[in-house]
Amino acid sequence: QLQLAESGGGLVQPGESLTLSCVGSGSNLDYYAIGWFRQAPGKTREGVSCVSRTSRHIHYADSVKGRFTVSRDNAKNTAYLQLESLKTEDTGVYYCAAVGGAAGCAYYDSFYDLWGQGTQVTVSS
Repeated sequence: QLQLAESGGGLVQPGESLTLSCVGSGSNLDYYAIGWFRQAPGKTREGVSCVSRTSRHIHYADSVKGRFTVSRDNAKNTAYLQLESLKTEDTGVYYCAAVGGAAGCAYYDSFYDLWGQGTQVTVSS
């Protein structure tokens, strides 16, 4: 069974950057589509981005388009989310999620059945 572990979160100032990692263990990540989600305090979880098994399909929410970049390195069993030009409204817990065998990807949470524990991103001056 695949397990996911996020890392790379932290406290940054507006305009700065972070790179989040999602490391898979227990199974080969190349079988799984990956989604990235975030949950701000007091708000529901929202989809941010996703990448299909071979990176052929990549999607971004409008709120992060042009600032966030998703990628994956299947040889390292790792997916990444690069966050640039961060804004205070990007603050939240960021989660990666996975679903096996899917042809594409999506950034609504019911598409996925495996979740990591999350990593906190705080953007504040």
